[in-house]
Amino acid sequence: MTANSGDTAWILSATALVLFMTLPGLALFYAGLVRAKNVLSVMTHCVAIACLASVLWLLGGYSLAFSGAGPLIGDLAKAGLVHVPRDARVGGLPESVFFGFQMTFAIITPALMVGAFVERIKFSAVLAFSGLWLLLVYAPVCHWVWGGGWLGRLHVMDYAGGLVVHATAGVSALVIAWAVGPRDGYPHVSPPHNPGMTMIGAGMLWVGWYGFNAGSALAANGDAGSALIATHLSAATAGLTWALIEYRRFGRASMVGLVTGVVAGLATVTPASGFVGPLGGVLLGAAGSLICYQAVELVKHKVRIDDSLDVFAVHGIGGILGTLLVAVLAARPAGGAGYAPGMDMVRQLGVQAIGVAAVCAWSAGASLILVLVLKRAIGLRAREDAIEEGLDMAAHGERAYNP
Repeated sequence: MTANSGDTAWILSATALVLFMTLPGLALFYAGLVRAKNVLSVMTHCVAIACLASVLWLLGGYSLAFSGAGPLIGDLAKAGLVHVPRDARVGGLPESVFFGFQMTFAIITPALMVGAFVERIKFSAVLAFSGLWLLLVYAPVCHWVWGGGWLGRLHVMDYAGGLVVHATAGVSALVIAWAVGPRDGYPHVSPPHNPGMTMIGAGMLWVGWYGFNAGSALAANGDAGSALIATHLSAATAGLTWALIEYRRFGRASMVGLVTGVVAGLATVTPASGFVGPLGGVLLGAAGSLICYQAVELVKHKVRIDDSLDVFAVHGIGGILGTLLVAVLAARPAGGAGYAPGMDMVRQLGVQAIGVAAVCAWSAGASLILVLVLKRAIGLRAREDAIEEGLDMAAHGERAYNP
């Protein structure tokens, strides 16, 4: 079977778009939300995770996710791509292109968690946790859903990562935020130092999400186009919804709130993007913004865990919500693509709920073990004097803004 040149060209482009989401999109989005003395530390975390995840994906992560027929985890037959011929194919794509596309997902997923522990974590702990987490949480869940594992065999619907990316990262982020402890002064912390930087990062995330969701069709076809439209409309609706909530509560709509709503819509539509129609995207955006806004309030004021940049409330809750709602909105009368043979709305909702429960439980349990081990082995929290000085200088010897 020869590779389809059009599909290959599109997925090469989508790969670049997904990497663009992390570098520089996510780095700028998060950097604008922290204090000026911690801007470079957040950017460094994103770059370092991108480097580390890329190497680990080659050495074993990809093989554990996409090689072998086991229900729980793959094997190491494709480790290093040593035994993967250059002409190997995955559908209509060269396997090297599929590897690269999936690598960018493996990069952004642990990078999302950076927002939960900004301004107070040791750099060594970021690298140790992210590397181990990629192999122990992300790779197995990726295999369960997309690599031929048990959830895929149940016909779970996760088009582009509501479970694999957002649920894993969101739940694990809450665990590590709890383990590291709150920022100094929490819950009274300084406002974002540069909302304009956050807006630029959010715009890059929005553009890059076209590659994330539409690229998950793995082809240049109508499914990719449908996923792109649903993605865009969900983001647009969610941004407007969040702004309306703020206007009704405070009499004004903030830039940070508007783009947070956009990201909530993007996270919510991710698992459903290729399965729903345009109106489904609108409904997912509205629901995602409403529910994620309430989740932010709940985590900050009731649970009182300093998930600093709302990773769980936006990405985790958004991904989980979209994973459940796709069972309803994928119905053909709702403009969706329908279900797998033998499935209907009720059965599909049951499968989606099983997927959410299993992925959240595994992510929480494995992450808890990781943070407890790392806390004893190397420590998680930076020294208080380093936190006071700012991690830019204390950990990296540089400043984003020179006096």
